[in-house]
Amino acid sequence: MRLTIRIDFDEQRRLGPGKAQILELIGVHGSITAAGRVMDMSYKRAWKLVGELNTMFREPLVTARTGGVGGGHAALTPMGQEVLRLYRAIEAHAVSDNAPLDRLSSLLPAG
Repeated sequence: MRLTIRIDFDEQRRLGPGKAQILELIGVHGSITAAGRVMDMSYKRAWKLVGELNTMFREPLVTARTGGVGGGHAALTPMGQEVLRLYRAIEAHAVSDNAPLDRLSSLLPAG
């Protein structure tokens, strides 16, 4: 059993495990392409998620510089770091008390 958190701000704006993971991986790898590759995601899909994230909040979450001799580079902005930190804090809070989740799980048939 695992718990995943998806926050629906409204009909178009959502933040869930996939978007949080791509932010985290951009922070680690410094590349949108590399983050997408780690997630087994196409280049186009990775850039689409970053585009959604960059327009969802008041400020962009990711800055990107396209290729060149050394290739491109991407980084989380301070707002991106804060959004990721808050999302991870919400996740941690949700799993810190497993009693309701365990109780809910106990209502499932054995299998």
